[in-house]
Amino acid sequence: MEFPSRTIEQAVQELSRLPGVGKKTALRLAMHLLRRPETESLNLSEAIKALRLNTRYCTTCHNISDEVLCNLCASLKRDKSVICVVEDTRDVMALENTHQYNGLYHVLGGIIHPLEGISPAQLNIGSLLQRCEDPEVKELIFAFSASMEGETTAFYISRKINRPDLRISSIAKGIPVGSELEFTDEITLARSLLNRIAYSTAPAINQPG
Repeated sequence: MEFPSRTIEQAVQELSRLPGVGKKTALRLAMHLLRRPETESLNLSEAIKALRLNTRYCTTCHNISDEVLCNLCASLKRDKSVICVVEDTRDVMALENTHQYNGLYHVLGGIIHPLEGISPAQLNIGSLLQRCEDPEVKELIFAFSASMEGETTAFYISRKINRPDLRISSIAKGIPVGSELEFTDEITLARSLLNRIAYSTAPAINQPG
């Protein structure tokens, strides 16, 4: 692709690094920014800069936050006896949109995925186990995507918990296998939360039909 200037070429190269954005789409975005008022482009630039420099993570649940504690952990209205464990912040947003859950969260920052080089040591599992030692916590809910990696992560964490009195559950499998929480409709997510089942560490065994 030929560019009229080095400046346009650099902008296209950077924009095309975004997920799902090819060179042609990046060029359309760059030209769009040029046609818009200068203030709009500068506001976008400042927003991206602030995203990188000012974003921080809650010291308790690791959710994206503006303060040391996120607004969920700091809220006096949340049920602190329940912790819902999710892969990332997008899952927190998806579950909050159901308006069916009032407990706390714990963001792992990923799930165990050996093929991609993601091990338990790279996730926020240690801090979760510490939180589970608090006697105020009565239930742990695994809310992972229905995949082998999600099941592996839940199994690993459950085996690390040394509290027989802690109820461990998983959202009901109304979510299709292989789907992502962020793309699941709110009704399905709500039903999965309300109909969660006790989590078992025993491996699933296919029974003969």
